[in-house]
Amino acid sequence: MALTLLAQPAHLRLNTDAIAVPALTSQVRPALVLPERQARALLDAAAREDVGRGGCFAAGPAGIQVWSGPFDGEGGSKGTAMHLGSIDWTYDTPAKHWAMIYRAMVTHDGVERGETTTTILARVLELTGLSRIGINPLETIRQNIAGYRRTDEITP
Repeated sequence: MALTLLAQPAHLRLNTDAIAVPALTSQVRPALVLPERQARALLDAAAREDVGRGGCFAAGPAGIQVWSGPFDGEGGSKGTAMHLGSIDWTYDTPAKHWAMIYRAMVTHDGVERGETTTTILARVLELTGLSRIGINPLETIRQNIAGYRRTDEITP
């Protein structure tokens, strides 16, 4: 399938392999809001584990993709790596450099390998230790969100 833009700039080429067909999708409700420090840490961790550097993550402005392994194809293409799923976010929402995770998605290849929307979300959050939220959510939130306090701890 070829994609064409009207008046397509010469330097812009759409990658037809970049389109993922979801097999499973879950809305994250309430959305996970990551302040700047946590959003930056997650992006930096994903960059360290990038598919082009031997890892299995590909981060961008729309979220983080999870792949079966590094891109091993010619010229840095995906080669044998399979897109397993992704988490989708809006970046710079609700504030500059913050990220709001609103959806987790699993591809057909991900389902065949046993992935679920929960495991995809956990794998991404695990990059910075945020996946521990199921163990002790309040303590994990306190450790990862500067200045966090429960509403009953705030004095008027």
